[in-house]
This record gives sequence, structure tokens and C-alpha cells, in this order.
Amino acid sequence: MAFDDVLADRVRPLVSRRRGFAEKKMFGGLGFLLDGNMCVGVWKEFLILRIGSDAYDEALTQPNVVEFDITGRPMKGWVMIEPAGVQRESELVEWANLAIDFVSGLPRK
Repeated sequence: MAFDDVLADRVRPLVSRRRGFAEKKMFGGLGFLLDGNMCVGVWKEFLILRIGSDAYDEALTQPNVVEFDITGRPMKGWVMIEPAGVQRESELVEWANLAIDFVSGLPRK
């Protein structure tokens, strides 16, 4: 399993209706880019989020949140949400919106 198709199908409607989003297979998973910047992704069973350094430390204090580390080198400003952290739709929406809000403020690529 490269990525959880069910989770990807839950994420897709949250981002596809927004202008500037593109879907791309990457890093053995599926990435959703906003104006060319990676925003939200699905890798194995994890939701990946780019949330920036300001929200990073706080996010890591939340249950089911771990550092984004798929290569042995954690990336600050990115987190992975374990499946238990996005079981409810409201949780998924909240996490996705955190990433969208951050990435919306980045320059277009």
C-alpha cells in the first residue's frame, strides 16, 4: 500500500473545489499542491500537512500527531496525523484547513 485510497478520497473534496489545487503522486504517496506548493498529502495511512513553523510545536502536543519523517530526516513545519486523529470528518477538515491557511500565504510557484 503506497497510500490509503480511502483517506485520499476523503481529502480530495476538501481541496478540489478550491482554485489552484493540483493532485500529484509523490514520495510514494499522493500530494495535494496549492499554487505549486505542497499543502496536504497522504502517505501510507498518514495524513501529511504543511503547517509552518509557528503551528508546528503546538501541533506536536496534540494526540496522534508525529513529526513528518519518512526519510530519517524530520521536516520542521510539517506533521503527520495518525489514522486515529482523522477518524471524524470534523478532525480531517480542521487539520486540512490548518495546512490550507498556511500554504495560502506562500508565494506561488
